[in-house]
Order: sequence, then structure tokens, then C-alpha cells
Amino acid sequence: MQQNIQRHRVVVIGAGYTGASAAGRLARRLRSEDVSITLVNAEPDFVERVRMHQLAVGQDLRPRPFHRMFAGTGVRLKLAKVTGIDVDRGTVSVTDANGAGQPEDLEYDTLVYALGSAWNTRGVPGATEHAHEIAGREGALRLRDRLAALAPGSPVTVVGGGLTGVEAATELAEARPDLDVSLVARGGLGDWLSPKGARHLRKVFGDLRITAHEHTAVTAVEADRVITAAGDIPAAVTVWTTGFAVHPIARATALETTDDGRIPVDGTMRSTSHQDVYAIGDAALVAGPGGKPLRMSCASGVPTAWQAADAIAARLTGGKLPTTAPRYFNQCVSLGRKEGLIQYVTADDRAVSAALTGRVAALYKELVCKGAAWGVANPTMGLPTRRRRVTAQRAGATAPAA
Repeated sequence: MQQNIQRHRVVVIGAGYTGASAAGRLARRLRSEDVSITLVNAEPDFVERVRMHQLAVGQDLRPRPFHRMFAGTGVRLKLAKVTGIDVDRGTVSVTDANGAGQPEDLEYDTLVYALGSAWNTRGVPGATEHAHEIAGREGALRLRDRLAALAPGSPVTVVGGGLTGVEAATELAEARPDLDVSLVARGGLGDWLSPKGARHLRKVFGDLRITAHEHTAVTAVEADRVITAAGDIPAAVTVWTTGFAVHPIARATALETTDDGRIPVDGTMRSTSHQDVYAIGDAALVAGPGGKPLRMSCASGVPTAWQAADAIAARLTGGKLPTTAPRYFNQCVSLGRKEGLIQYVTADDRAVSAALTGRVAALYKELVCKGAAWGVANPTMGLPTRRRRVTAQRAGATAPAA
């Protein structure tokens, strides 16, 4: 008699750049007769997180509904909020994204954890109550409304001198030249860049009349100011961009996690503690070149999604595991709509002397952003068309009758 074989159940939680990319790539690699792919996300549309500073200053972004993006791919979209994971039972607990309906458990044979990250206040008093964040669409829209209500001459202070802070400050100063924009950096302005890149960044800050408070640590945030050891900085609006904190759910499970809540993975993005769980993007602690952990970014996350999808497909079909480790090539920085900076880097993300600046760099960055969004919106394009049969034993399979 024939075997009664249940399809291998892959559940992907989180549909940012990494989760959506992994789901689409798996759909391209595997046969829908053998594998079911469920993508769980609380929002019905894809969020271009790298453009949240543009959304905050009033620019409209192109809608990208998931039901269109994954139409015909075999990926099932589950609009729900993840509330828990039981890695021993192999279930993900979800509730309706709108707060209605009964809680539900989704069973999986393979879980792809891609819940990503949110803003990180680093425990600074008043930051949660008084600062705005642009790590997600909801926060960017709140900031958008607040900025629109500001009178000319109002001070806006961006806290954080990394890529997100620099992009936010320059976008805001270009879009609203009537505001008094400043940036507070714990280190020097652009101290991660090459000399050429740092010079260009300072030039753009000067052209946009952005005040840089360098080597300054913020100790508290109030409704109308940012407090530092060097003195108070006026702020009708404070924008907080000091890094990211991962979703807390992993730490509440039996998964091995780091002190900051990330999931350690091997070279195929599989959890070092649970072989049926893969972690990608910001949620994963991934060793890059030289053993240096990859930073939280889209540039790091998408390659981890590809790696995980290819590894899952290989293990299920008896194929060859991917061996190419994620690495860096450049840092792409938008400095408003007319200026940009492409800093070329080593494989482990250290700046080299070469850098592209100006209008050409702005166009380059725009192409990168469009390319990333296109890759998510067209998840099955550009890959080999052959879907391989699953050969590995799957959960739920029963042995042939004697």
C-alpha cells in the first residue's frame, strides 16, 4: 500500500526583508505537493524599513500588499501576531492581528524565525516617553504627524550617529529647511567612514545646516530637550536612532539565546540548540568573516534569508548545503534625495579608502533600495525553475503497511 505522507510544514514568522525573502525562495526551491509554507505577519503590506526616514518627512511610499506579492507562489499568508513559541511541541501561538478571534497554535516541522527588531532606548530615562522612533511604519507615521505640526524654527534633535541617524537627520533637514536640525553622536561624526567619506558627510551636514554634537552621550530625554553631560540641547521633537533591540519572544522559549536575545546559528542559519529552527536577519547571531558577528541591517539580513532557505531545501531534498558565508561589500547611505555616500568596505565591514559620493551615490542607493524591494515583491523571479522533490523523512509520515 502507498504511504500516507503529510506535507512538510514550514512556518516563517515575520515578513520583513528576511522573512518574506526566505518564504519566496523556499517556494521556488520546493514542490507545493511536498511542502506547505506559511508566512505569519501582523501587517498585510510589506514595509520598506530602509525608507522609514522618508515616510517620516512626508513622502509617500508605494503600497506592496502581500497578497499580490505572493499570488501564485504557494505561500500562504497568515495575518496574525505571534504570541509564543513552543520549540518542544513544534508550535507557534498566534492571535488575530486585529485582536479578534481565538488564539491558535500553528504546527511546524521547520520554523524560520524572522521577527526582526525594534528601536532600542538603551534604558535612557525619558526616551520611551518623549522620543520618536523610525524603526517601523507606525513610529514613522507618528513622527510624520508631529513634524507636520511644527512651526518654522523649531528644534529637532536626532540622537544616534550611525547610519539610521545620519539618514534621518539629512532627510529631515533637506525636506524641512525651516527647522533647526541637530544630531547627537556618542563618537565623532562619520568616524566609521574612510577620510573621503567622512569629509563628504561633513560637507553635506554643512550644506544642510545640521549641527553635529560629537562625542556627546545623552543621559535623559525630556519633552522639550535632550540632556547631556555637556549641557541641554533644545528639542521640540527628539528622534531616537541608537540601534535596535530584537523581539523578546525567543528569550521566553527553550531556544539558546545570547544576552541581547539573539539566536546563535551555524553556517546554514540553523539554531545551535534546535535543529528544526532557523533564525535569520536581526534575530540571529551570525558569525561573519573572521568570526565577527554581522550587524543588524538589511545588507546582513537578506543573505542570511537566502542561506537559510537554500539550506532547508537542501536538507529536505538531499541536495548540497550552501557554503558561502555572508559578507559585506559596501555601506549605502542616503543623505537626502540629492546626495548619497557609498562607502566600500572589507568583507568584515571595515571602511577602505574608496568611496562614491554625490548625486551618483544617491542614485546608487536608490537602486539598492528598489532592488531589495523588488526582490521581496518578486520572490520567485531570477531563480532556477526546477523544484526538487522532498526525499527526507517528514513529520507525520507513516510507514507502509506490512
